[in-house]
Amino acid sequence: MNAESDARDEAAAPAARVPATGDVTPDVTPDVTEGVTKGDRELGSRAPGFIKASRALHVSWQVGVFVVGLAVVVAGVIMLPLPGPGWLVIFGGMAIWATEFVWAQLVLRWTRRKVTEAAQKALDPKVRRRNIILTVVGLVIVAVLVGIYVWKFGIMMPWKINE
Repeated sequence: MNAESDARDEAAAPAARVPATGDVTPDVTPDVTEGVTKGDRELGSRAPGFIKASRALHVSWQVGVFVVGLAVVVAGVIMLPLPGPGWLVIFGGMAIWATEFVWAQLVLRWTRRKVTEAAQKALDPKVRRRNIILTVVGLVIVAVLVGIYVWKFGIMMPWKINE
């Protein structure tokens, strides 16, 4: 599955660790921690130490994580055309994969960054004003079309109420 994870774990081991509070530990130099935010963690497997100690156990752990994540992602894809929170479930499956695979961690970081950028852009007053104007124009067009249809054909119920 992820044959390079052991090499990456060894390479990532000397990397600086930043506590959740954002304070830098005294033995870490500031140039190492630049660009590390509260949401960023080191890449690689988050399996417990006793699982990483045995290669066979670690590979079976990765296979299990992959299968569970795949099941969740497939369920999300099925929910896209059907009722249900499809995208939310797909991102949940990606989060499961991100506990073990570097590629999924990178995809989630990219997605999180893009969602944050989109949210900040949506809060811009000019963009909000444009979106509100477009929504009102769209609603007016739909109301006019419905009015024309009702005027021309009348309201016809698909069932017979009088009978």
